[in-house]
Amino acid sequence: MTTLIKLEIVRALRNKKFLFFSVIYPPMLYLIIAGGADSKPIPGMSLNMPLYFMVAMAAFGAMTAVLIGNSEAIAKEREKGWVRQLRLTALPGRGYVAAKMGSAATVSLPSIVLVMLVAAVVKGVRLEAWQWIAILVATWLGSFVFAALGVAIGYLASGDAVRPIAMMIYFVLAFLGGLWMPLTILPQWVQNIAEWLPTHAYAALGTAIEGGHAPDAKDLAILVGYLLVFVGGAGWLYRKDTRTA
Repeated sequence: MTTLIKLEIVRALRNKKFLFFSVIYPPMLYLIIAGGADSKPIPGMSLNMPLYFMVAMAAFGAMTAVLIGNSEAIAKEREKGWVRQLRLTALPGRGYVAAKMGSAATVSLPSIVLVMLVAAVVKGVRLEAWQWIAILVATWLGSFVFAALGVAIGYLASGDAVRPIAMMIYFVLAFLGGLWMPLTILPQWVQNIAEWLPTHAYAALGTAIEGGHAPDAKDLAILVGYLLVFVGGAGWLYRKDTRTA
């Protein structure tokens, strides 16, 4: 499994298109959104725009790497017969799913670090040392939820259909989860939906730490619940694909 993880990381790092959208694009988007923002608190929140969108864009970049990258790679591997070849080895199905999740989450680290670095250098975001570390760790660990979703989508859709399906899920979750704009300025019905989405709980990890306190237990429970559902779905779809191969 370790060898497969290393192989996946090297392959991802060689993909220039993937690196641009998962590593370079999020900090660029952060500068576009928060570049001209002042330090006034967001209506209904104690955070200002640079602080809020640092966490939101770090989460957005991690999602790009683990969800879009994972789903497309797996769908293509299925078509090319690579997954079928792996089944002939001693690697168990759970090892394959875990390797895909682990490698995708590892590749998401540069995006998270770069967004935080741009926020500190360009926008002058200042936090305590423990807050920087905690936000980095929480955002990285939270990305495993979407890495599992990426694996599931990769086994759910074919090579031609996987991109539109993954993109639709990706954009809907990002918008309704508050990654593109603070939920407090959106209609109440959107806020009611967002409260139960993994993207909202994901971003809430970082915003809670920015506020100087631990993440809410409800947000942690929501992320754990989605992780179990997505991992279970990915495992079931892998076994189903194995029986039909």
